[in-house]
Amino acid sequence: MNNEPLANGLRPSKLSEVIGQEHLIGEGKIISNMVKNKHVFSMILYGVPGIGKTSIANAIVSELGAKSRFLNAVVNNKKDFEIVFEETKLYGNIVLVVDEIHRLNKDKQDLLLPLLENGLITLIGLTTSNPYHKINPAIRSRCQIFELKPLTKDNIITGLKRAKKKLEGIKVDDDALSLIATASNGDFRYAINLLEVSYYASSDKKITKEVVTSVNSKASNTMDESETGHYDVLSAFQKSIRGSDVNAALHYLARLISSGDLDSIYRRMTVIAYEDIGLANPNMGVRVDACINACERIGLPEARIPLGQMVIDLCLAPKSNSAHVALDLAIKDVENGNIGVVPSHINAQGFGYKYPHDYPGSYVVQQYLPDNLKNRVYYKPKNNKYERTLQLTLNNIEKIKNDANK
Repeated sequence: MNNEPLANGLRPSKLSEVIGQEHLIGEGKIISNMVKNKHVFSMILYGVPGIGKTSIANAIVSELGAKSRFLNAVVNNKKDFEIVFEETKLYGNIVLVVDEIHRLNKDKQDLLLPLLENGLITLIGLTTSNPYHKINPAIRSRCQIFELKPLTKDNIITGLKRAKKKLEGIKVDDDALSLIATASNGDFRYAINLLEVSYYASSDKKITKEVVTSVNSKASNTMDESETGHYDVLSAFQKSIRGSDVNAALHYLARLISSGDLDSIYRRMTVIAYEDIGLANPNMGVRVDACINACERIGLPEARIPLGQMVIDLCLAPKSNSAHVALDLAIKDVENGNIGVVPSHINAQGFGYKYPHDYPGSYVVQQYLPDNLKNRVYYKPKNNKYERTLQLTLNNIEKIKNDANK
């Protein structure tokens, strides 16, 4: 009996065999072109589990025919890394694929960095964490960073149809494939495992919705099949908080916790703190950060406790989108070419600049915007406790301007 997981037999040898990620590996896209030109640079691939990071790394190595080694930053010790680094000195460039690269400790980093610098190693780092937050800047600065996008339900079904050809005598209907794809929440590895378990759990190798549900009822009930899936629930989660509906927000939080996707919860809460709460409660971003740190320390199931508290707090907090609306208006001006020349008294030379701290109230009347935008107003405070204070400050500044112009 072959006990090797089905997923291991589906490792792609070509980028064209990887499902999804067309923005990186589609015809004429950046990674495809690198491979076509037989030259890849060190890179970090990041995104949620099961969306193709390892598959892309395998395909790159295979298509290039490159000498390669695969290591895990947690599982493999310093000695394992030292062996690879000695090989590079003997044989020249090696493509080193490092899974969970955000967990690479200082000892391993110190060994790796010089070899990255002199080109003896081409690094392909794989991580589920945002590299801008979790990866050592010295390594990050030497790599191109590519974000993988979530797989769609259609992507998963396409992959499942390929995978089922590896299972002898399998019969699986479209409804069962759809249910497996929905239950996977965009994680292809999970979908493959569920297909394989369902195959061996059935008496006649015929997979139906009933078989899939009997194998993993929790997974099949995590998302309502009538929904487009995981990202509908994330959207409903944010909209429920924005709408101050505590019960709905807790319901969608529960579904997200059941799916085990804490990273998406963290990202949404962080966005909400700045997009939807904003200046109505500027401390909310710091509190969300503290909640995420607590959850990271304690993990599930206890992480549900600070998450529940934080979501209720976000729901019932006053809301304001004034800050990001103001910035979007400014960005729109810039994108439309409505910029103008920086006034001479505040440019790099600063001739005639009046230093505000030399004046009462640390404010002095002088023009900061370009001439063609000098009367432009981007920020319009909302009527909440904190922004009413900001409005008073703006009113006071406006009064000083008016008095100076009399």
